[in-house]
Amino acid sequence: MEHVPHPAWLAEAVTAAEQPGSGNLLRVVLVVMVLGSVLTAWFLLRGYKRKDD
Repeated sequence: MEHVPHPAWLAEAVTAAEQPGSGNLLRVVLVVMVLGSVLTAWFLLRGYKRKDD
């Protein structure tokens, strides 16, 4: 593994942050995770409401 000096690493990080990239993908992944969690919780918790008498 090649050693990259700190200022060069920091400059690469800044240029990578300025470029448009996976921002939309990350938003989609987060929304799908939240919706999946809500649906999973609803599916699991609805069984406790049923009365089998």
